[in-house]
Amino acid sequence: MSTENLPFTSLLIDGQLRAASDGQVFETRNSYTGNVVGRAASATSQDCKDAIEAAGRAFDKWEQTPLSQRRDILLKAADLILTDEYKDKIRAALKDETSAVDPVLDFFNVPLAASWIRDAAGLAMQMKGETFPSDIPGGHVIAQRRAIGVILAISPWNVPILLSIRAVAVPLICGNTVVLKCSEITPRSQAIVAELFKEAGLPDGVLNFISMDRKDASTLTAEMIAHPLVRKINFTGSDRVGKIIAAEAAKWLKPCVFELGGKCPVVVLDDADIEDAARAIVSSALLHSGQICMSTERVIVQRKASETLISAVNKIMSSLKAGDADSNPLTALSTEAAAENVLSMLKDAKQDGAEVVVGDLTREGAVVQPHVVTGAKPGTRLWDRESFGPVVTIAVADTIDEIVELTNSSAYSLNAALWTKDVNAAINVAGRIRAGLTSVNGPTVHIEGLRGLTGLGGATGYGHFDVESFTDVRMIVIHAPGPKPYPVLG
Repeated sequence: MSTENLPFTSLLIDGQLRAASDGQVFETRNSYTGNVVGRAASATSQDCKDAIEAAGRAFDKWEQTPLSQRRDILLKAADLILTDEYKDKIRAALKDETSAVDPVLDFFNVPLAASWIRDAAGLAMQMKGETFPSDIPGGHVIAQRRAIGVILAISPWNVPILLSIRAVAVPLICGNTVVLKCSEITPRSQAIVAELFKEAGLPDGVLNFISMDRKDASTLTAEMIAHPLVRKINFTGSDRVGKIIAAEAAKWLKPCVFELGGKCPVVVLDDADIEDAARAIVSSALLHSGQICMSTERVIVQRKASETLISAVNKIMSSLKAGDADSNPLTALSTEAAAENVLSMLKDAKQDGAEVVVGDLTREGAVVQPHVVTGAKPGTRLWDRESFGPVVTIAVADTIDEIVELTNSSAYSLNAALWTKDVNAAINVAGRIRAGLTSVNGPTVHIEGLRGLTGLGGATGYGHFDVESFTDVRMIVIHAPGPKPYPVLG
């Protein structure tokens, strides 16, 4: 197929689909085959300015739009995404761009996305202020929640529909306008989100969509952050890129909401249901080939249970294979470079004394088979850094104190899991685990609404996708009538 016949992804600026102002495009490739599967407009600096300024012009009217109307547009979008038309469109785009397997296609990016849109619509009920007597006799104070302005939303490739929806839906219900910058890996998938909200009735300019070639992303993103109309940035992605964005935002004292990743630990105590724990560990480690911020990457098991658990995990991990998404439960990683990075981390750990008990330290293109490592230690990349691959490292400890210390020996603090039959131990140990969410006798891949993906700072990020993070509290003080003493004048 010639590239001219491949799907083309346009920019969406001020309600209009358009090519890049200089006509430049970039190609997208299937992560498994390496074949070109689409072309996308590569925005210029002027295109980015146009998108921001369109959002700026749309802001006043959108902020004044009644909450009930904003809510109804979001609810219409939630209904639309569940139609066969959108399901088919999303499935085709995700298979082309990410080689996604069925669980990722059929849950995360459609029904869960619809649920998150409805959750965001429900936040309209939180757009409330308060009133109280002023310190000035006879005066009153009114505190209002008001939209911030133009939000720059930067969303990743791994769960492109769901995470793009989170990036824009909460700011929108709060009355902000948004410029959504997509990943260069999944422009076609993420453009569906902009299309969805436009069809649901979102006015022109309220949500603008920008795609760009990877080689231009650093420069153009810095320009967008610096634009005076951009008031806040939200970003989901790696902590490496998050640091760059934070540094750019700091130049202009602009606040950010970041969700940057996870090195999610699972604690297994001696009395745990080992078979169930092993299934949960492998499921959370291998879903989307480990390319999820909630993926299980570290397991800390109490010594008496260790032999049984390691054997159970090894058996399940060895039985699952990665390759073509149509015939394997696991898919390729996003790029060959990502696959090579995973192998590099594994090899470094092995040189440092760890043992690779499942896996052969090889890849076929971007395909890496499941790996299990024992004996990795804090201070190694495999223990400290997010691998974003089909890898589990297992450590053994004796006491609860040792287990907690190992569990918390990471800058990542997104999700965790704890396995035990003792309810008191569950409460006590879970309370000591530094994570945004800890599942007791459940998987690390678990979400509790829009607030379910919130870390505690560091490499996991900071801020929340909630009303508080995307509104200002503005005070109005009503002074009592009558003569008043003023400084100098008396």
